[in-house]
Amino acid sequence: MELTRIKGISEKREKEFAKLGVKGVEDLPVLFPRAYLDLRRTVLLRECYHNDIVLTTGKVMSVPSMQIAARRVKYVKAYCTQFGEPFSVIWFNQPYVLDKLKEDEEYLFYGRVQNKFGQVSLVNPSFEPIDRNFRLKGIVPQYPIKGGLSQKIVRDSIRIALRLRPPHSIIPEWLQKKYRLNDLEQSYMQIHDPQSLSKISEAADRIATEEYFALISAFRIVKGGSEQVRINRYRCTGDELKSFVERFPFRFTEGQKSAVKEIYGDMKSAKVMNRLLQGDVGSGKTAVGLSAMYIALKSGYQAAMLAPTEVLARQNYALVRKYLPEYRAELLVGSDTAKKKKTIKEELKNGTVDVLVGTHAVLQDDVEFARLSFCLCDEQHRFGVAQRSALSAKGISPDVLVMSATPIPRTLSLIFYGDLDISTITDKPAERKAVRTNVVPYSRYDDMLAFIGKEIKAGRRAYFVCPKIEEDEEGTLMSVKELYEELTAKLPYVRFCLLHGKMKDAEKSEIMRAFKEGVYDALVSTTVIEVGIDVPDATVMVIYNAERFGLSQLHQLRGRVGRSDRESYCFLLTTGVGDSLERLKILKNNSDGFKIAEYDYEMRGGGDFLGSRQSGKFFGDLGKLRYSSAAIFLAKKLSDEAFSSGENLEEVRRVAVAKYEKLKDVTMN
Repeated sequence: MELTRIKGISEKREKEFAKLGVKGVEDLPVLFPRAYLDLRRTVLLRECYHNDIVLTTGKVMSVPSMQIAARRVKYVKAYCTQFGEPFSVIWFNQPYVLDKLKEDEEYLFYGRVQNKFGQVSLVNPSFEPIDRNFRLKGIVPQYPIKGGLSQKIVRDSIRIALRLRPPHSIIPEWLQKKYRLNDLEQSYMQIHDPQSLSKISEAADRIATEEYFALISAFRIVKGGSEQVRINRYRCTGDELKSFVERFPFRFTEGQKSAVKEIYGDMKSAKVMNRLLQGDVGSGKTAVGLSAMYIALKSGYQAAMLAPTEVLARQNYALVRKYLPEYRAELLVGSDTAKKKKTIKEELKNGTVDVLVGTHAVLQDDVEFARLSFCLCDEQHRFGVAQRSALSAKGISPDVLVMSATPIPRTLSLIFYGDLDISTITDKPAERKAVRTNVVPYSRYDDMLAFIGKEIKAGRRAYFVCPKIEEDEEGTLMSVKELYEELTAKLPYVRFCLLHGKMKDAEKSEIMRAFKEGVYDALVSTTVIEVGIDVPDATVMVIYNAERFGLSQLHQLRGRVGRSDRESYCFLLTTGVGDSLERLKILKNNSDGFKIAEYDYEMRGGGDFLGSRQSGKFFGDLGKLRYSSAAIFLAKKLSDEAFSSGENLEEVRRVAVAKYEKLKDVTMN
């Protein structure tokens, strides 16, 4: 049903909703709140500290005006008062605010406090006018909004949508009664119009159970019908494989040996392999992956290796050349010249090339193999099901091994990897030293920089990681460009380079090459360096606004150092207090990625663990809900019982497969 069928949604507003992933009336109920405001708990600005995120009120004293800051950055500024005490409100990159605030009107503001030099201001707050009915509401949901949309418009639209298209449960009614599941429609009402805070988590669990029931059922259906009879026959013997493993300059751990044994068993079986190899940072997954590749190459077939970035693809290409020198390998990336791409594609098609390593360029339609039998996807969480399938389609029932260095809780492996068999490497090489991790308040910032300066003078290298490229929507984070300028001023003797995701692949590859070779001492970057970068001389990792990251992502970033026998350090800079500080201490005192992932999941909840990057993709906006792991286990139990009951599950199958199709392009990135 078209959105314009809802009163108050014009064609212009329909386009604004589309930016939020809402294309029809049925999408509105799954636009879940990003937060809830308890109107009974507003605070006074004079009692707030710098960088506090607060809910407060104020009266606009003058019409907002457009102003220009340093470096010609435009912003909107309004002057307000709270019980006679003045404060200002500033919005960056939101010119539409000019038409939204009225003089002498009272508003509710939710945003970050700046308290500098005795002057108080709010930065990029959400806001709406206060009236008597609003005050009586008590708990009010806050939604992600774009452009001309307001919180009121979104709330009203969702309320109408719930009446026009109430959500319908596909869980068989007898199962709903057996497990006393709450009514699904009422659960959606509690999420969007909560009567109490205690009811929100209960409703979130019910909705999550419904959605995961569909997904787990989909994986059951897809996996059940996807097992293929082996066509490719491998003649590589166990002794030959053992001889290849001895090429590596280290002894395989028990976890690596076990993974190789499982993979070899798969590739010698009557069924095509479809397996995930997961392991912590530095556990040696790539060596296992190359061992699997050797089985195919030794048997006369071709292999392909897919990586999410050009930097990682080049790194993998170098490893293939080093450990498989008897086979011809080529690298195919987006920045290659048209002539080079054409030559590689021709030689790949006629069988001259044995191994193709590359980025998404490998997935293009005109990339054809002569005898592809093995596909290796590095950093699987950066690829969707469709991309994995596109690579597999280039061969005739090839074996597929996907690798991930992002440990996820056992609970979520049911969700993301339900269509794969799983091998897990839980140990690490004995020579790896644990990274010394410190939680650092900003009051010790200069002391930390002085220490890092000494490390760099001693020939070490350092990473400085910032969450964003530019000022974020809430105005709460320093941009990576600002950080680069600040560090070059504070440490003038250090050779800094800058890296972020908006750069072209060729530029990023050149910067990483120069950093690795020692042209630069320190790399200032966004989280683009989170995955796979290997610079053994790098011994220092600094992460700004560490409280903004999940523990698992922090652990991934920490894994960029400690890749040699040298003492390495990770500094977590934070303004966090209370729970957020306790969470960082878990990382400080723990080096096991799987344990950290479990802690992270339990502390943040399922939706928070998935994060905003799944927003709009993972079943609408399920990533915004905070639900318990019990919801996923219950969904698995319900799916098991439903499919073993022998009943007609036509609707379950129809909806589940449709959900799976929507997820084909979803990644954990």
